[in-house]
Amino acid sequence: MSDSMSEDPIARFQALFAEAKRIPADKLPEPTAFALGTVDADGRPSVRIVLLKDVDERGFVFYTNHESRKGRELLASRRAALCFHWQLLEQQVRVEGTVMTVTDAEADAYFSSRARGSQLGAWASIQSRPMDHPDDLDRRLAEITARFGDAPIPRPPHWSGFRVVPERIEFWKGMPSRLHVRHVYTREGNGWTTQRLYP
Repeated sequence: MSDSMSEDPIARFQALFAEAKRIPADKLPEPTAFALGTVDADGRPSVRIVLLKDVDERGFVFYTNHESRKGRELLASRRAALCFHWQLLEQQVRVEGTVMTVTDAEADAYFSSRARGSQLGAWASIQSRPMDHPDDLDRRLAEITARFGDAPIPRPPHWSGFRVVPERIEFWKGMPSRLHVRHVYTREGNGWTTQRLYP
């Protein structure tokens, strides 16, 4: 990797993301996976893996139950951090930014594209809540399946997407002797400032 820096970090990410998605599935099963960091009202952090569903100049999009722990924390703080790590490429991208919900039209379109089992699961799971008995989820899933029958399954009102609008994006490239290449982009107005960082 050269030390040159693209002016547009979103285009740079999209090119790297496309490269990751071209890696055979037996070597990189889920190139869309990233670590999502949130904080609760007391500032305690929490991290989990979720899947990127879209990225463009508006931001990075993923979907979840808004009543889950991450959903509640994102709605309260409106801040998030993302970390993509593609080990085979020796590339990492870190994103920090503000959070907004996607439009109902966007959420409806994505929900309708999901497998039917995933649609049913979105209704059946009371995500992040305690489960009293091991068979509670199976019971709820059976009830939901019977309720909808063969009819189309609408998007649950508590299920939608988040868009992380980036304020800072850092690209990391692994190099020998730990002399890694780091480029950071910081949003200023409608553009970006760029810096190189020591590894």
